[in-house]
Amino acid sequence: MAQANYIGRRKTSTARLYIKPGKGSIVINNTPIEEYLPVKAMRNIALLPMHLTETQDQYDIKVTVRGGGKAGQAGAIQHALARALDGEHEGVHTPLKEHGLLTRDDRMVERKKYGQPKARKRFQFSKR
Repeated sequence: MAQANYIGRRKTSTARLYIKPGKGSIVINNTPIEEYLPVKAMRNIALLPMHLTETQDQYDIKVTVRGGGKAGQAGAIQHALARALDGEHEGVHTPLKEHGLLTRDDRMVERKKYGQPKARKRFQFSKR
């Protein structure tokens, strides 16, 4: 089976994921996943599709991720990985769909409005 290419997005991050059968190595931006995502919670978010489908040591994964912060990047990797496993593996569509991993999370940062310090915060009101 040839190397396949999948894209995942979250907030302003975009992850391009290359997957092929292998021993389970995961590299993000030419860095091992333990170094790139040192916080275990972020690694758990990124690798949730593999835990759900029990495919931890079946694929070699190379990811190129850009934009946003580590949380958004972990979410983008999760989305790309879920799409990849859905495309590569038979019978994993239903559990991934039930956990909402195949749907792109469209929540974005709300823009700042003029006359206000932030998107929803107002300047202090003084009656007198």
